Amino acid sequence: EPIIGMVEPYHYRNKVQAAFATARNGKIISGVYQSGTHSIVCVDSCLTEDRKADEIIVSIRNMLKSFRIQPYDERSGGGTLRHVLVKRGFKTNQIMVVLVTSGPIFPAKNNFVKALRKEHPDITTIVHNINPYQTSLVLGERENVLYGTGKIEDELCGLTFRISPRSFYQINPVQTEVLYNTAMEYADMSGREKVIDAYCGTGTITLFLAQKAREVYGIEIVKPAILDAQKNARDNNVRNAEFIVGDATEVMPRLYKQGVRADVVVVDPPRAGC
Repeated sequence: EPIIGMVEPYHYRNKVQAAFATARNGKIISGVYQSGTHSIVCVDSCLTEDRKADEIIVSIRNMLKSFRIQPYDERSGGGTLRHVLVKRGFKTNQIMVVLVTSGPIFPAKNNFVKALRKEHPDITTIVHNINPYQTSLVLGERENVLYGTGKIEDELCGLTFRISPRSFYQINPVQTEVLYNTAMEYADMSGREKVIDAYCGTGTITLFLAQKAREVYGIEIVKPAILDAQKNARDNNVRNAEFIVGDATEVMPRLYKQGVRADVVVVDPPRAGC
């Protein structure tokens, strides 16, 4: 099939994350890991990333020295700031900033938040995430809300979705609407179908397909994402969607034993072993 490309394929990523480190010359840098290494390539802006998110990350990098906050050093285990994650709702323009540290202590956090909000008053919420583990995962399991509600919302395909730091949301919302409409066209539903969305995240596909299905089951192994999905269903007044926490390879056979016979199964992404 021909690829359905973007009209404007630039600055489309609504989620931007940057790793922080201290270079050999003592300068604080932030950006992405060089392929196959743990060396950070300093990035100020990227043609795929949201411009506002890039600006916020650069501002944070420039603020660190005056607040005497050191980037985390994975070799020595010293330092504080590991990553910064920014999510922006393209339709709502709500912005979330997640500051990921190696431990629970964030020096002068109240003043840091105040200074960051002064520079970027359009920030909706700021979250402090704690990741003390030697891992390639950006986010840890513990977090504290420093400003706002710890959530943002965005609109997709006429529905409203709540987004938290660890919940999955499509990173290219413009092309997501094209993708979902194409999936709906392929499913060719009449309103009588039972649908399984095998890796549902916050329920974006699930709730979209629910508009033309009889019943929809969303399965996701990340519990906070399922809680967001359930809230999204309530907020959008969708009553024919059920969300289940668990591994799809375990939940789907269980549903089958319970008599659920799916007419349509959506796998996004199409995982190994499908």
